[in-house]
Amino acid sequence: MGANTEKFAPKKIAVIGAGPVGCVVAAHLASAGNDVVLCDVFEELLAPARDPGIKIQGAVTLEARITKTLRSIDELADDPPQLIFVTAKATALPLISSAIQSFHKPGIYVVSWQNGIDTELVLAEYLGRESVMRAVVNFGVSLTAPAQVTMGFHHPPHWVQELEEVSKDAAQVVCDLLTAAKLPTRHATRLVDQIWQKTILNAALSSVCAVTGMTMSQVLHDPFLHETVEGLVKEGITIARANEINLGWDFYRYAMKYLSSAGDHKPSMLVDIENKRMTEVEYINGQMVTYADIAGVDAPYNRMIRSLVKALEP
Repeated sequence: MGANTEKFAPKKIAVIGAGPVGCVVAAHLASAGNDVVLCDVFEELLAPARDPGIKIQGAVTLEARITKTLRSIDELADDPPQLIFVTAKATALPLISSAIQSFHKPGIYVVSWQNGIDTELVLAEYLGRESVMRAVVNFGVSLTAPAQVTMGFHHPPHWVQELEEVSKDAAQVVCDLLTAAKLPTRHATRLVDQIWQKTILNAALSSVCAVTGMTMSQVLHDPFLHETVEGLVKEGITIARANEINLGWDFYRYAMKYLSSAGDHKPSMLVDIENKRMTEVEYINGQMVTYADIAGVDAPYNRMIRSLVKALEP
């Protein structure tokens, strides 16, 4: 059965994942007057979101209380939201998708808001392509304490696109909703290109930070590591173009300029390693390797850095 895209006006919104991205999304939506429920398995992340509330500092300053929180996605079945943002780590996507599937019906839209390539396809496998959208965001955040977020940079617009044309109007509603909540968002027509652009940047820097324990700026100011980052960018571009991804003719120079502006910030992959958690490396560098194999090109840098990150995981 197809998704119902007529008069989509979400009255209840769920955000799954109380990490830094989830806190940013939930706080902005709540501060704009939306009915938001924040879900996470860890009560220690949820309690301060309720009281005193989520606090964002840095590139954006915002405080907002989340009045309703849940520790289980299954509890959403009692009063299903019309819109769900999945901001939890991509490694949890199969479990999250299965839980949403238990109460999902046409007219409920789910937005994949993770790092990496093809995260939305995991959701679509369980929920159907017409119900799933993908977002690409342009901010860098870290969780300094539960519900305490530092935003290193915020470079809007952000982007959302549906997987199927029938859901285009609903995707525009999501864009308008986020924009009204001061997260300026535009509707994309070929988001795959931007997903790859962002993933190439993450693959080149986040993974190196994770292996070395350095912040982004520390890595880029080390001449030997800078050379490794440069090699990962060039390799990512080769893989993307071999798979007919449109990066633009000058993406290499854009990428190196963009990365050079990275601050003294720990990417989430490094934070995961420090906290002895599984990382999203398989959806980032791992997918680079997968698509290199599909196109028949070499990926020595990505194979190497993926192996090193995996060796550090628990």
